[in-house]
Amino acid sequence: MASGFFALLDDITALMDDVAVMGKVATKKTAGILGDDLVVNAEKASGFLASREIPVLWAITKGSFLNKLIILPLAFLLSAFIPAAIPLILIGGALYLAYEGAEKVFEMIVPHKHKEVEQVSATMSQEEIVALEKTKVKSAIVTDFILSLEIIIIALGTVMGKAILEQILVVSFVAVVATIGVYGIVALIVRMDDAGFRLKKMSNKPFVQGVGNGLVKGLPLVIKSLGYIGTVALLLVAGGIFVHYIDFVHHLVEDIAIPSIVVEFSAGLLIGFVVLLAVMLVKKMIKSN
Repeated sequence: MASGFFALLDDITALMDDVAVMGKVATKKTAGILGDDLVVNAEKASGFLASREIPVLWAITKGSFLNKLIILPLAFLLSAFIPAAIPLILIGGALYLAYEGAEKVFEMIVPHKHKEVEQVSATMSQEEIVALEKTKVKSAIVTDFILSLEIIIIALGTVMGKAILEQILVVSFVAVVATIGVYGIVALIVRMDDAGFRLKKMSNKPFVQGVGNGLVKGLPLVIKSLGYIGTVALLLVAGGIFVHYIDFVHHLVEDIAIPSIVVEFSAGLLIGFVVLLAVMLVKKMIKSN
Protein backbone atom coordinates (compact mmCIF):
# COMPACT_ATOMS: atom_id res chain seq x y z
CA MET A 1 0.00 0.00 0.00
CA ALA A 2 2.74 2.42 1.07
CA SER A 3 4.94 1.44 -1.88
CA GLY A 4 2.05 2.10 -4.25
CA PHE A 5 1.51 5.53 -2.71
CA PHE A 6 5.19 6.48 -3.11
CA ALA A 7 5.19 5.14 -6.67
CA LEU A 8 2.25 7.44 -7.38
CA LEU A 9 4.18 10.38 -5.88
CA ASP A 10 7.15 9.52 -8.13
CA ASP A 11 4.87 9.49 -11.18
CA ILE A 12 3.36 12.85 -10.20
CA THR A 13 6.83 14.34 -9.62
CA ALA A 14 8.05 13.09 -13.00
CA LEU A 15 4.93 14.44 -14.68
CA MET A 16 5.36 17.88 -13.07
CA ASP A 17 9.03 17.95 -14.12
CA ASP A 18 7.98 17.24 -17.70
CA VAL A 19 5.26 19.89 -17.47
CA ALA A 20 7.77 22.44 -16.14
CA VAL A 21 10.19 21.79 -19.01
CA MET A 22 7.48 21.84 -21.69
CA GLY A 23 5.87 24.90 -20.04
CA LYS A 24 9.16 26.78 -20.34
CA VAL A 25 9.42 25.90 -24.05
CA ALA A 26 5.78 26.84 -24.70
CA THR A 27 6.18 30.15 -22.86
CA LYS A 28 9.22 31.03 -25.00
CA LYS A 29 7.26 30.18 -28.17
CA THR A 30 4.40 32.48 -27.13
CA ALA A 31 6.65 35.34 -25.95
CA GLY A 32 6.05 37.31 -29.15
CA ILE A 33 2.28 37.21 -28.73
CA LEU A 34 2.62 38.10 -25.06
CA GLY A 35 4.60 41.20 -26.06
CA ASP A 36 1.86 42.26 -28.46
CA ASP A 37 -0.80 41.40 -25.86
CA LEU A 38 1.03 43.59 -23.37
CA VAL A 39 1.23 46.68 -25.56
CA VAL A 40 -2.35 46.33 -26.83
CA ASN A 41 -3.74 46.09 -23.32
CA ALA A 42 -1.48 48.87 -22.01
CA GLU A 43 -2.95 51.14 -24.67
CA LYS A 44 -6.54 50.06 -24.02
CA ALA A 45 -6.23 50.29 -20.21
CA SER A 46 -4.91 53.86 -20.32
CA GLY A 47 -6.90 57.04 -20.82
CA PHE A 48 -9.18 56.62 -17.79
CA LEU A 49 -9.43 58.68 -14.64
CA ALA A 50 -6.71 57.59 -12.21
CA SER A 51 -9.25 56.26 -9.72
CA ARG A 52 -10.84 54.04 -12.40
CA GLU A 53 -7.73 52.54 -14.05
CA ILE A 54 -7.36 49.54 -11.74
CA PRO A 55 -11.13 48.68 -11.61
CA VAL A 56 -11.27 48.86 -15.42
CA LEU A 57 -8.11 46.75 -15.74
CA TRP A 58 -9.60 44.19 -13.33
CA ALA A 59 -12.75 44.00 -15.47
CA ILE A 60 -10.59 43.31 -18.54
CA THR A 61 -8.55 40.72 -16.61
CA LYS A 62 -11.71 38.83 -15.61
CA GLY A 63 -12.82 38.92 -19.24
CA SER A 64 -9.44 37.50 -20.26
CA PHE A 65 -9.79 34.57 -17.85
CA LEU A 66 -13.29 33.92 -19.21
CA ASN A 67 -11.92 33.97 -22.77
CA LYS A 68 -9.38 31.31 -21.86
CA LEU A 69 -12.02 29.18 -20.11
CA ILE A 70 -13.91 29.17 -23.43
CA ILE A 71 -10.89 28.57 -25.68
CA LEU A 72 -9.03 25.90 -23.66
CA PRO A 73 -11.67 23.12 -23.81
CA LEU A 74 -12.19 23.71 -27.54
CA ALA A 75 -8.43 23.54 -28.14
CA PHE A 76 -8.10 20.28 -26.20
CA LEU A 77 -11.04 18.73 -28.06
CA LEU A 78 -9.38 19.61 -31.36
CA SER A 79 -6.11 18.13 -30.15
CA ALA A 80 -7.82 14.91 -29.06
CA PHE A 81 -10.11 14.35 -32.04
CA ILE A 82 -8.83 16.47 -34.95
CA PRO A 83 -5.07 16.97 -34.29
CA ALA A 84 -4.47 17.66 -37.99
CA ALA A 85 -6.40 20.92 -37.55
CA ILE A 86 -3.83 22.36 -35.11
CA PRO A 87 -1.10 23.10 -37.72
CA LEU A 88 -3.71 24.63 -40.02
CA ILE A 89 -4.97 26.88 -37.21
CA LEU A 90 -1.36 27.77 -36.39
CA ILE A 91 -0.72 28.80 -40.00
CA GLY A 92 -3.99 30.74 -40.08
CA GLY A 93 -3.02 32.55 -36.88
CA ALA A 94 0.43 33.23 -38.30
CA LEU A 95 -1.11 34.84 -41.40
CA TYR A 96 -3.11 37.13 -39.10
CA LEU A 97 0.00 37.95 -37.03
CA ALA A 98 2.07 38.62 -40.15
CA TYR A 99 -0.69 40.83 -41.55
CA GLU A 100 -0.90 42.75 -38.26
CA GLY A 101 2.87 43.19 -38.09
CA ALA A 102 3.15 44.25 -41.73
CA GLU A 103 0.30 46.72 -41.26
CA LYS A 104 2.16 48.33 -38.37
CA VAL A 105 5.35 48.56 -40.42
CA PHE A 106 3.36 50.05 -43.31
CA GLU A 107 1.84 52.64 -40.96
CA MET A 108 5.31 53.58 -39.72
CA ILE A 109 6.56 54.10 -43.28
CA VAL A 110 3.52 55.71 -44.93
CA PRO A 111 2.22 58.92 -43.31
CA HIS A 112 -1.50 58.80 -42.46
CA LYS A 113 -4.02 60.28 -40.09
CA HIS A 114 -4.50 58.41 -36.83
CA LYS A 115 -8.02 57.96 -35.54
CA GLU A 116 -8.41 59.87 -32.29
CA VAL A 117 -9.21 57.65 -29.32
CA GLU A 118 -11.87 59.04 -27.04
CA GLN A 119 -10.54 59.65 -23.53
CA VAL A 120 -12.36 59.88 -20.21
CA SER A 121 -12.29 63.42 -18.81
CA ALA A 122 -13.37 64.99 -15.54
CA THR A 123 -16.00 67.07 -17.39
CA MET A 124 -18.01 63.99 -18.38
CA SER A 125 -21.11 62.97 -16.50
CA GLN A 126 -21.09 59.72 -14.52
CA GLU A 127 -23.34 58.07 -17.13
CA GLU A 128 -20.98 59.08 -19.97
CA ILE A 129 -17.95 57.76 -18.08
CA VAL A 130 -19.63 54.42 -17.36
CA ALA A 131 -20.77 54.07 -21.00
CA LEU A 132 -17.30 54.83 -22.36
CA GLU A 133 -15.67 52.46 -19.87
CA LYS A 134 -18.00 49.64 -20.89
CA THR A 135 -17.24 50.26 -24.57
CA LYS A 136 -13.48 50.25 -24.04
CA VAL A 137 -13.60 47.19 -21.76
CA LYS A 138 -15.68 45.28 -24.34
CA SER A 139 -13.23 46.23 -27.10
CA ALA A 140 -10.27 45.13 -24.97
CA ILE A 141 -11.88 41.77 -24.16
CA VAL A 142 -12.65 41.09 -27.83
CA THR A 143 -9.02 41.86 -28.76
CA ASP A 144 -7.85 39.69 -25.87
CA PHE A 145 -9.95 36.78 -27.20
CA ILE A 146 -8.08 36.87 -30.52
CA LEU A 147 -4.66 37.12 -28.84
CA SER A 148 -5.57 34.42 -26.28
CA LEU A 149 -6.58 32.08 -29.09
CA GLU A 150 -3.21 32.60 -30.75
CA ILE A 151 -1.30 32.08 -27.47
CA ILE A 152 -3.15 28.86 -26.64
CA ILE A 153 -2.86 27.36 -30.14
CA ILE A 154 0.87 28.15 -30.34
CA ALA A 155 1.40 26.67 -26.85
CA LEU A 156 -0.61 23.61 -27.87
CA GLY A 157 1.51 23.24 -31.00
CA THR A 158 4.62 22.81 -28.82
CA VAL A 159 3.16 19.77 -27.00
CA MET A 160 1.41 18.00 -29.86
CA GLY A 161 2.03 14.26 -29.65
CA LYS A 162 2.25 14.31 -25.86
CA ALA A 163 -0.35 12.70 -23.58
CA ILE A 164 -3.56 14.71 -23.31
CA LEU A 165 -3.00 15.24 -19.55
CA GLU A 166 0.40 16.82 -20.24
CA GLN A 167 -1.15 18.99 -22.95
CA ILE A 168 -3.86 20.20 -20.56
CA LEU A 169 -1.37 20.98 -17.76
CA VAL A 170 1.17 22.75 -19.99
CA VAL A 171 -1.27 24.84 -22.02
CA SER A 172 -3.36 25.74 -18.96
CA PHE A 173 -0.15 26.78 -17.17
CA VAL A 174 0.83 29.03 -20.08
CA ALA A 175 -2.68 30.51 -20.23
CA VAL A 176 -2.69 31.39 -16.50
CA VAL A 177 0.87 32.75 -16.50
CA ALA A 178 0.14 34.79 -19.63
CA THR A 179 -2.94 36.40 -18.07
CA ILE A 180 -1.38 37.14 -14.68
CA GLY A 181 1.93 38.26 -16.19
CA VAL A 182 0.50 40.50 -18.91
CA TYR A 183 -2.13 42.23 -16.81
CA GLY A 184 0.19 42.52 -13.81
CA ILE A 185 2.74 44.37 -15.94
CA VAL A 186 -0.03 46.45 -17.57
CA ALA A 187 -1.19 47.51 -14.09
CA LEU A 188 2.33 48.72 -13.28
CA ILE A 189 2.65 50.55 -16.61
CA VAL A 190 -0.66 52.43 -16.44
CA ARG A 191 0.17 53.58 -12.89
CA MET A 192 3.60 54.94 -13.83
CA ASP A 193 2.43 58.52 -14.30
CA ASP A 194 0.37 58.49 -11.09
CA ALA A 195 3.39 57.21 -9.16
CA GLY A 196 5.42 60.04 -10.70
CA PHE A 197 2.88 62.70 -9.67
CA ARG A 198 2.84 61.34 -6.10
CA LEU A 199 6.61 61.43 -5.87
CA LYS A 200 6.64 65.06 -7.03
CA LYS A 201 4.13 65.97 -4.32
CA MET A 202 6.03 64.09 -1.60
CA SER A 203 9.26 66.05 -1.78
CA ASN A 204 10.85 69.08 -3.44
CA LYS A 205 14.28 67.44 -3.53
CA PRO A 206 15.78 67.54 -7.04
CA PHE A 207 16.37 63.77 -7.14
CA VAL A 208 12.79 62.91 -6.17
CA GLN A 209 11.43 65.52 -8.59
CA GLY A 210 13.62 64.07 -11.35
CA VAL A 211 12.39 60.51 -10.72
CA GLY A 212 8.79 61.77 -10.65
CA ASN A 213 9.18 63.65 -13.92
CA GLY A 214 10.89 60.62 -15.46
CA LEU A 215 7.97 58.34 -14.59
CA VAL A 216 5.40 60.83 -15.92
CA LYS A 217 7.26 61.45 -19.18
CA GLY A 218 8.32 57.81 -19.46
CA LEU A 219 4.81 56.32 -19.75
CA PRO A 220 4.16 57.27 -23.41
CA LEU A 221 7.74 56.31 -24.30
CA VAL A 222 7.33 52.89 -22.68
CA ILE A 223 4.07 52.24 -24.55
CA LYS A 224 5.62 53.43 -27.83
CA SER A 225 8.70 51.23 -27.30
CA LEU A 226 6.51 48.24 -26.53
CA GLY A 227 4.72 48.91 -29.80
CA TYR A 228 7.98 48.57 -31.78
CA ILE A 229 9.07 45.51 -29.80
CA GLY A 230 5.64 43.93 -30.22
CA THR A 231 5.74 44.47 -34.00
CA VAL A 232 9.12 42.75 -34.32
CA ALA A 233 7.92 39.92 -32.06
CA LEU A 234 4.75 39.42 -34.14
CA LEU A 235 6.76 39.04 -37.35
CA LEU A 236 9.26 36.70 -35.70
CA VAL A 237 6.53 34.43 -34.32
CA ALA A 238 4.66 34.39 -37.63
CA GLY A 239 7.84 33.77 -39.62
CA GLY A 240 8.85 30.94 -37.28
CA ILE A 241 5.50 29.23 -37.86
CA PHE A 242 5.80 29.63 -41.64
CA VAL A 243 9.33 28.21 -41.66
CA HIS A 244 8.49 25.21 -39.47
CA TYR A 245 4.96 24.34 -40.62
CA ILE A 246 4.94 25.14 -44.36
CA ASP A 247 7.14 22.67 -46.26
CA PHE A 248 7.64 24.97 -49.24
CA VAL A 249 8.96 27.81 -47.06
CA HIS A 250 11.05 25.40 -44.96
CA HIS A 251 12.82 23.89 -47.99
CA LEU A 252 13.23 27.34 -49.52
CA VAL A 253 15.19 28.76 -46.55
CA GLU A 254 16.88 25.68 -45.04
CA ASP A 255 20.12 26.14 -46.99
CA ILE A 256 20.35 29.92 -46.53
CA ALA A 257 23.50 30.71 -44.53
CA ILE A 258 22.14 33.52 -42.38
CA PRO A 259 20.89 33.50 -38.75
CA SER A 260 17.48 31.86 -38.29
CA ILE A 261 16.12 34.96 -36.56
CA VAL A 262 16.75 36.99 -39.74
CA VAL A 263 15.16 34.27 -41.90
CA GLU A 264 12.06 34.08 -39.69
CA PHE A 265 11.65 37.86 -39.48
CA SER A 266 12.04 38.19 -43.26
CA ALA A 267 9.54 35.40 -43.91
CA GLY A 268 7.03 36.99 -41.55
CA LEU A 269 7.47 40.45 -43.07
CA LEU A 270 7.33 39.27 -46.70
CA ILE A 271 4.26 37.07 -46.28
CA GLY A 272 2.69 39.74 -44.08
CA PHE A 273 3.00 42.33 -46.86
CA VAL A 274 1.48 39.88 -49.35
CA VAL A 275 -1.53 39.39 -47.04
CA LEU A 276 -1.73 43.13 -46.39
CA LEU A 277 -1.73 43.88 -50.13
CA ALA A 278 -4.48 41.29 -50.69
CA VAL A 279 -6.62 42.80 -47.91
CA MET A 280 -6.12 46.33 -49.24
CA LEU A 281 -7.12 45.23 -52.77
CA VAL A 282 -10.26 43.50 -51.46
CA LYS A 283 -11.23 46.60 -49.46
CA LYS A 284 -10.67 48.80 -52.52
CA MET A 285 -12.83 46.51 -54.66
CA ILE A 286 -15.62 46.54 -52.06
CA LYS A 287 -15.56 50.36 -51.88
CA SER A 288 -15.65 50.70 -55.67
CA ASN A 289 -18.81 48.53 -55.97
